[in-house]
Amino acid sequence: MATGAVCIFSVSGLKDRTSLPELSFKFQISSGFSRLFSFGRSYNLFRRPSSLCANAFFTEGISVSTGRRKIQQSKEKIDSDSDPIAALNEKIRREHVKREVAGPTMDPEEAEKYIQMVRGQQQRGLQKLKGDRAAKDGVFSYKVDPYELRSGDYVVHKKVGIGRFVGIKYDVSKNSPEPIEYAFIEYADGMAKLPVKQAARMLYRYNLPNETKKPRALSKLNDTSVWERRRIKGKIAVQKMVVDLMELYLHRLKQRRLPHPKTLAMDEFISQFPYEPTPDQKQAFIDVEKDLTERETPMDRLICGDVGFGKTEVALRAIFCVVSGGKQAMVLAPTIVLAKQHFDVISERFSSCPHIKVGLLSRFQTKAEKEEYLAMIKNGHLDIIVGTHALLGNRVVYNNLGLLVVDEEQRFGVRQKEKIASFKTSVDVLTLSATPIPRTLYLALTGFRDASLISTPPPERVPIRTHLSPYSEEKVISAITFELDRGGQVFYVLPRIKGLEEVAEFLEHSFPDVPIAIAHGKQYSKQLEDTMEKFAQGETKILISTNIVESGLDIQNANTIIIQDVHIFGLAQLYQLRGRVGRADKEAHAYLFYPDKALLSDQALERLAALEECRDLGQGFQLAERDMGIRGFGNIFGEQQTGDVGNVGIDLFFEMLFETLSKVEEHRVVPIPYKSVQLDININPHLSSEYINYLDNPMKVISEAEKAAEKDVWSLMQFTENLRRHYGKEPRSMEILLKKLYVRRMSADLGISKIYASGKMVGMKTNMTKKVFKIMSDSMASDIHRNSLVFAEKEIKAELLLELPKEQLLNWIFQCLSELYSSLPAFVKKFQCPITMAMKDTQYYLLQC
Repeated sequence: MATGAVCIFSVSGLKDRTSLPELSFKFQISSGFSRLFSFGRSYNLFRRPSSLCANAFFTEGISVSTGRRKIQQSKEKIDSDSDPIAALNEKIRREHVKREVAGPTMDPEEAEKYIQMVRGQQQRGLQKLKGDRAAKDGVFSYKVDPYELRSGDYVVHKKVGIGRFVGIKYDVSKNSPEPIEYAFIEYADGMAKLPVKQAARMLYRYNLPNETKKPRALSKLNDTSVWERRRIKGKIAVQKMVVDLMELYLHRLKQRRLPHPKTLAMDEFISQFPYEPTPDQKQAFIDVEKDLTERETPMDRLICGDVGFGKTEVALRAIFCVVSGGKQAMVLAPTIVLAKQHFDVISERFSSCPHIKVGLLSRFQTKAEKEEYLAMIKNGHLDIIVGTHALLGNRVVYNNLGLLVVDEEQRFGVRQKEKIASFKTSVDVLTLSATPIPRTLYLALTGFRDASLISTPPPERVPIRTHLSPYSEEKVISAITFELDRGGQVFYVLPRIKGLEEVAEFLEHSFPDVPIAIAHGKQYSKQLEDTMEKFAQGETKILISTNIVESGLDIQNANTIIIQDVHIFGLAQLYQLRGRVGRADKEAHAYLFYPDKALLSDQALERLAALEECRDLGQGFQLAERDMGIRGFGNIFGEQQTGDVGNVGIDLFFEMLFETLSKVEEHRVVPIPYKSVQLDININPHLSSEYINYLDNPMKVISEAEKAAEKDVWSLMQFTENLRRHYGKEPRSMEILLKKLYVRRMSADLGISKIYASGKMVGMKTNMTKKVFKIMSDSMASDIHRNSLVFAEKEIKAELLLELPKEQLLNWIFQCLSELYSSLPAFVKKFQCPITMAMKDTQYYLLQC
């Protein structure tokens, strides 16, 4: 049992003390805090009547009035910088906000099954989607080939840090007279040379998750400590991210819904597909069918296929499967133009099923029409609902929603994406994209989201010829003339509404007899609808527009697209725009015009080069991956982790991520019961009589503190903040008592069973592994704490410079554990079941602060 604190209270000032039989007992609390209360039965002696004066052993000799005034003043402000408890509470609160939704628990069998499934999915996903980077041992590498580097490129050496690549040339080594090839790398304090073979094993390209590709500073060859801190910070960020992903995926696995029924009508529906599916398409059909009809967990699958490769048919079969089972399906598109096209395709495909009702909810409708559709959706009279983000509004109430199909998720805003994410725990979700948002791609790559890749083009498809050049009117006229002469139509796209009229005047002057129209999102609904309809029907030959035509328009006769000011578009946008043409058996042309290259940023130039490299069909997936490295990682990690990625560069960060995923079982912390933690430090806080008088019910306060600490650290934090809210900053004696509670709570969560001191040495007996301790200690912000800790034989030891007084020793332990505790979200918690501990069964929980 841990050494407890003893507070002794006695009562004086009663008029007739002998008439009150004195009842003394030792109030034992499980933490080891013992209190001897002496009080009269039926009297609340801890109220503050003037006739009573509570005497106590106390350390602060201040009067009651002065004490109350000081306590009252301390309520005004508690500075977390000078208050270690407040600082720790703030960290706990920040982490708790991230994890407001508590993760579900799993029994031992489910836990092991889950770990195995994640590992299997990760390997399959990486093999399928990252096969070109698979090393011989199955580990996926982001290392760069030195021969692919250009002079001036920034690189990362895993042990030394960030440098600037100078070039490769022959030089003589000390051990051999024969010259060999060396990679020369410039650092802040000198030049390093690496044999090319060694460089291929140690170097990564340095990409930053923002516009600039220049690092803050080059690393130093003679002092790698700064780089080591940056690398460790990136590693801890990876650890935390993996746990977050596991929590998200685990939450999905715990959701349940009945598998959708297989029907004979499905075979008839499939037989109406007029084309022969490609091998990739067939596999996607099988994947989705299994998700819907064999699994009991909601589907969350990404269908990644190039434009025109048959993603829509996969979605149509999924819709038919769900709707046949009596549920509703929602098809969500980023623009009304695309929504209208989906509605037309679905209506035609389901025309042989008159019992299935299809509806389109759009801003083109009158208020009365919208109200009618909303009522039909609510009453279940519409089976398939197509529309834009309006379908995510609070006014849309679904009768029995079973499937959400999301087309081009990257086009939606943050709020819409969050709303889409909320559906994923309860309904089946199918996401279609030719260039997935980086987060989507990243989840697919790491196996935390199911993905089907359609990379085989239909037999009749011909690659799009891409022409990248500075803008000239002669080239524009030549391109349009060529397309019109073969009876085709032309898209002419600009990044902004401003400039559309100017281009229209130029083209009307150049082609006076050709029907030309303008389309953009600010037009009246009816006007835009009419414009797009006339172009789809072939009445309009040249459509001048913004990127409103980026997604979904399937016009077989439009086989030339001209994109002006391409440097302003994102790479994914450019790829989608280029995909508007080339949907027939004619050779299509995409003309990408930019102003003088001298005016373009390095990022814009690299974006253009990437697009030109990916001319072949089916390269949208590789392009999206390239795009991640160019346009940033904000969508993947959020702002905080973006900074951590910047510390080491994207490539090394990703390799750390894959390494962490493959070793997730090693990154576990095994907490122990709170009551089993021993704190062998003999320090007994004596509460002052003034503070006792000020508390409404001291016995209850101490008891609640102990109960909160026994429950979890969040409850203890809430208790402490409520105490301070009501009574202000506690005196030093109460602060010591609280710190002992925090120390035991944090120790229990960290798997530390005993803390003791012997002279200048502090020992902490623990069940954590050396690997876990290394990651935790590396993440500590304080060099003093980090450098003083060593791990040996299941014990963490610290050799202090001198033997500290008991109170200072407690403060040191509190601060040390606080820093170790900060890294706890980076680990999976593994709780032992008291009932089955003898059988070595375990239950796994994802960390919840």
